[in-house]
Amino acid sequence: MLVHAALRKVGPILGGPDMIVAALRDVLGPEGTILGYTDWQGQDDIEAYPDRRDDHPPFDPKTSRAVRDNGYWPELLRTTPGARRSGNPGASVAALGGKAEWFTLDHPLDYGYGPGSPLAKLVDAGGKTLLLGAPLDTMTLLHYAEHLARIPHRIKRYESPLLIDGRTVWRSFEEYDTSDPPGEPGQLPIDHIGQIVEAFLKTGRGKRGTIGAAPSVLVEARQILPFAIDWLEQRLG
Repeated sequence: MLVHAALRKVGPILGGPDMIVAALRDVLGPEGTILGYTDWQGQDDIEAYPDRRDDHPPFDPKTSRAVRDNGYWPELLRTTPGARRSGNPGASVAALGGKAEWFTLDHPLDYGYGPGSPLAKLVDAGGKTLLLGAPLDTMTLLHYAEHLARIPHRIKRYESPLLIDGRTVWRSFEEYDTSDPPGEPGQLPIDHIGQIVEAFLKTGRGKRGTIGAAPSVLVEARQILPFAIDWLEQRLG
């Protein structure tokens, strides 16, 4: 289960947010796996201070912090004992549970939201996505749909430092740009992912409910993926 969470919306939790991790593990069982989209805070710092190249610490899946804009949840999951994290800096995912090693192993360094990624593996495994108080437009799985859809793509190329055998190695990366909607500027609304999720829910698939005080949504990855691809292709294909 890939989880996006706005923890404050849940309300007071006896034992703190670690109890959300514990509750999810109870529901999924010992063979189940919790995923969280971590990204990497260091990439934002590189873009903010390009003249400080020699001072940027490299990406280390074991220690590098999740991006701050994603809230506390991904860092909470990443630092929970037993968690693993995939090796693509910007598309990195933390995983905890029975298949954590499988989900995070061999994450492609180029096109990290496409085939072979943890998002693709979520679909292959018949997994689900949970928005726990998080806005509909945070459903990262739909970047995989953008990758697979037959639509125009903008290519993003950048460099990141990686920790390899104890040394900092700068590597060039290439992927589809996920920072803005695909297509020409203005062709899709800025919250197009949220619109896709809302349209999917209106078909009667997926579930809405509350967890604590947080409005939440649960969808099957194998159901929403083809729906999202079709939605994108109808407008951009």
